[in-house]
Amino acid sequence: TKWEQMEMIRRDIRAMKAEKGVQKVIVLWTANTERFSSVLPGLNDTADNLIAAIKADAAEVSPSTIFAVASILEGCTYINGSPQNTFVPGCIELAELHKVFIGGDDFKSGQTKLKSVMVDFLVSAGIKPVSIVSYNHLGNNDGRNLSAPNQFKSKEISKSNVVDDIVESNRILYKAGEKPDHCVVIKYVPYVGDSKRAMDEYTSEIMMGGHNTIVVHNTCEDSLLASPIILDLVILAELCSRIEFRSDPILPYVTLHPVMSILSYLCKAPLVPRGTPVVNALSKQRSCIENILRACLSLPPDNNMLLEHKLPSTLFSPRPTNKLIIDHINSKQEQDQVKYTIE
Repeated sequence: TKWEQMEMIRRDIRAMKAEKGVQKVIVLWTANTERFSSVLPGLNDTADNLIAAIKADAAEVSPSTIFAVASILEGCTYINGSPQNTFVPGCIELAELHKVFIGGDDFKSGQTKLKSVMVDFLVSAGIKPVSIVSYNHLGNNDGRNLSAPNQFKSKEISKSNVVDDIVESNRILYKAGEKPDHCVVIKYVPYVGDSKRAMDEYTSEIMMGGHNTIVVHNTCEDSLLASPIILDLVILAELCSRIEFRSDPILPYVTLHPVMSILSYLCKAPLVPRGTPVVNALSKQRSCIENILRACLSLPPDNNMLLEHKLPSTLFSPRPTNKLIIDHINSKQEQDQVKYTIE
């Protein structure tokens, strides 16, 4: 049963932890993309309902969610590297109750990373993307799995949402509810193997009804792009688990929120706490990581203003002493006296 599978995963985690003598275990899902699970009241909408659904062997509970629940119950950080909705509401609530870190979704390695940079650049420059078409073909097992319609739907959702917050940030270019046409195509071509081909076309409106089209072709080794992201996710997640802070000396230290939105820089569809805005612009995601790490070192956030290079240098000169002020006044009086005598 699914409950027995979940208990087996828990035993495996405990056994590995004891055998290797490690203090922490981080579980990262790198398996194939699953179809999206339906979120239903009474099934997976709360932590209690999700646990009951696993015990009842409910078909709508996915394997990745079973792994996530097992990890959470063992106190192990869990990261979802695929696009499916592993973190149904009940799973997120369970992580919050147990104060266990979770993060995801879907590694951001190639086409989507470039898209988040390109759309941010265009919108920030006042150029309005109206059509974004992305085509991919690859021949590894991921490509084969994504040729199934239900699994492709999961990937399509994670790839498509990357431009949403960037568009919503500019209400001069886009009216409320307006979005560019956005189409994502993925095809399975066995011969090319792990060498993924990605092609993007960005069509934008410019001044006086004109149009601008940018076409990008990218060939990359899919697995080699994803591998360092796996390492970065684990390292950053472990580091975040050691960060504690408090706002007053009399208050106890607290950790970061269990939903690690700081991992957004490395994920296509960032998982964020309820009510938190989703940020997909790559530069903002990186700035978030840098400034949190700077805060850990008691350094101010880096805002790139560089005011010291944009204002008169005299503004930053040492404050004059009383003697210097008196000398300046005396000098000014002498100058005024000379001026009066000449006149």
